[in-house]
Amino acid sequence: MSQRQLFVTTALPYANGNFHIGHIMEYIQADIWVRFQRMQGHQVDFVGADDTHGAPIMIAAEKAGITPQQFVANIAAGRKPYLDGFHIQFDNWHSTDAPENHELARQIYRDLRDIPESQGGSLIERRTIDQFFDPEKNMFLPDRFIKGECPKCHAHDQYGDNCEVCGAVYAPTDLINPFSALSGAKPELKSSEHFFFKLSDPRCVEFLEKWTQDGKLQPEVANKVKEWFTVRTNPDGTTSEGLGDWDISRDAPYFGIEIPDAPGKYFYVWLDAPVGYLASLKNLLDKRGENYDAYMANDKLEQYHFIGKDIVTFHTLFWPAMLHFSGRKTPNNVFVHGFLTVNNGEKMSKSRGTGLDPLKYLSLGMNPEWLRYYLATKLNNKNEDVDFNAEDFMLRVNSDLIGKFVNIASRAAGFLTKRFEGKLTQSFGDQGTALLNDIHAAKDNIAQAYDAREYGKAAREIMLLADKVNSYVDQHKPWDLAKDTANNEALHQVCSLLINAFAELSRYLAPVLPALAQAVETFTGTSMQNPRWRRNRSRHQHRRLCQGGFAHCRNRQLRSGGRLHQTVAPHAGCGRRQNAQCVQRRGQHVQARRPQRQADGDGGQLGPAQDEVWCV
Repeated sequence: MSQRQLFVTTALPYANGNFHIGHIMEYIQADIWVRFQRMQGHQVDFVGADDTHGAPIMIAAEKAGITPQQFVANIAAGRKPYLDGFHIQFDNWHSTDAPENHELARQIYRDLRDIPESQGGSLIERRTIDQFFDPEKNMFLPDRFIKGECPKCHAHDQYGDNCEVCGAVYAPTDLINPFSALSGAKPELKSSEHFFFKLSDPRCVEFLEKWTQDGKLQPEVANKVKEWFTVRTNPDGTTSEGLGDWDISRDAPYFGIEIPDAPGKYFYVWLDAPVGYLASLKNLLDKRGENYDAYMANDKLEQYHFIGKDIVTFHTLFWPAMLHFSGRKTPNNVFVHGFLTVNNGEKMSKSRGTGLDPLKYLSLGMNPEWLRYYLATKLNNKNEDVDFNAEDFMLRVNSDLIGKFVNIASRAAGFLTKRFEGKLTQSFGDQGTALLNDIHAAKDNIAQAYDAREYGKAAREIMLLADKVNSYVDQHKPWDLAKDTANNEALHQVCSLLINAFAELSRYLAPVLPALAQAVETFTGTSMQNPRWRRNRSRHQHRRLCQGGFAHCRNRQLRSGGRLHQTVAPHAGCGRRQNAQCVQRRGQHVQARRPQRQADGDGGQLGPAQDEVWCV
C-alpha cells in the first residue's frame, strides 16, 4: 500500500463556551481514525480551530465588558485541558479570527464574485431585503434575538424562526407582538442590501447533484441531501422547488470578516467558519516552513471532515460549492455522526442534570481511556445517535477492559518477573503458537473496520480474541503450574505466550487506548506504532520485561452507587501493593477496604481473586 496524504478536520466548536461531551465524542472519533491511519504509515495533518465570529459572541463579549477578541481568547485558553485530558492530538488548533482566515475567506469570496462571463458569470448577487432592526441597540437582529407570540399556537416568548412549543417554522415578521431579546424594544422593519451566494444557479445544482450522489456520502446522508434538490421548506412554512440562494452577509455592528469592497457589511459566520479548516492547515504549514498552495495542489491529497448531523447542509452543499467554484479542491468525504444522548435516547440537559461534564469526569479520577473505549464500542460509520448509559458504561469497562484485556497481563507479569528475570521464551508449544497465529490473522479484518470507522466492530473482534486468550489461561492455570518448580518450563511458555498475546491485542487497541499502548510498549519493548501492524520481534527468547512492572496492571473497576472502585493488582516487579487511599467525595470520607490476601510469589499463588478493592 502506498503512503497516503490525508488532511483531516473536525467541526469547529463555537467559541461561546467550553467543550461539552458531544464535542469530545466527535474529537475521539476522529482521533481514533487519525491514529489508525498513522499506524498504517500514512501522512496525516489533523487540525481544528475555534469558530469565533457572529452576533452571539459579540453580544456575550459586550455583557462581559470585554472585546470579542478577548472573549474568544479566554475561551481558547481553556481548550487544552480537555484535549490533553482525553488524549486528543490535533496537529494544530487555530481561530477563525486569525489573519489566515481573513485572507482566505476574502479571496474565496472574490473568486466566486469575479467568475468571468465566459464561465457563466458571478455567483454572488446583491439584493435588498427587509429585516427587523433594534432602535435601541442600533443593529439588525438575527432571528434568534427576536421573540414574540407564535402565530400558530400562540405560545409566548418564542424565537423568530421557530416555535419550541408546537414546532412551527415561520419568518420573524410572522411573530405576534415581536420584541428584541437584547433590549426588549419593539423592532422596526428596515430594508438593507445583502449579498447572496447563488446556490440555485444551474451550475451549482448540476455540480452538487453529482457530488452528493456519487456514492461517497453515507447512504442516509445522501438520501437526505437529495430531498433538498426537489423540495425545501421556507421560513414561512411554505415549500419551494430546488435549492435556495444563501444569504452570506450581515450588517454592522457585527463581529466578523468585512466583505471586500462593501463597507459595513460582514460575512455571515457560516461562510468563514469552514474556511477555518484551510486557515488552520495554512498556519500549521507555515510553522513547518511548507508551502500551502503546493500542499493543496497535490492531486493525491485526501481531505476529510468529521461532523455532526446538525450541520450537514453547510458541509455537503454550501462548502463544496464554495470550494469548487472558487477553483479549490473539494472534500473527498464528509463523515457524519449522530448526537450523543443519555439513558436510552434522552437529550442531554444541564438543567435536568443529565449532562456529562468532560472536565468533571477527569477531576473524579476517571480514566479518559475508559470513555474513549466505551464510545468506540458504540460508534460505527452510520449517522446514528450514540447513547451513554452509566450502568452500561460500568459493565462494558469492567467486562472488556478489566475482565478480558488487562487481566491477561496481570495473570502473567508477576510470574515472569519473579521466576524468569522478566525474560520471555520463544517456545509457546503448538497450542500457544496456533493462538498467536489466530490473533495475527485477524489484523486485516480489524484494520478494515478501523478504516471504515466501524470502531464497534473492531472492538468486538479484539474482545473475541481476548476471550480466546483467557480460555487458554483457564485451561493451563498458571497459578497451579507455579505450585511446583517442575512445571517451570510450562509456566514460562504460558506466561510468555500471554505477554505476546497481550502486546498484539494492545497494538490493535492502540488507536483507542493510546496511553495504555505506550505503557505496554515500555513494559514489553514491543512497538505499538508498527506500520500496518506487521509483527515485530516480540518472540525473541531474551527479550526482557521492564523491571518496574506494568503500571496498567492496576485494574480500575467501576461499581454502581456513584463510587469509583479501584482494583489494584500486585506490582509486577516486587509484589507490593499500593498504599491505601482515601478521598473526600460528596461530603463523605471513604477509607480503603482491604480483603484478606492470598499468598503470592515463589511457591505461592497468584489467582484471579488476588485483587483488593478501594472505594474512592
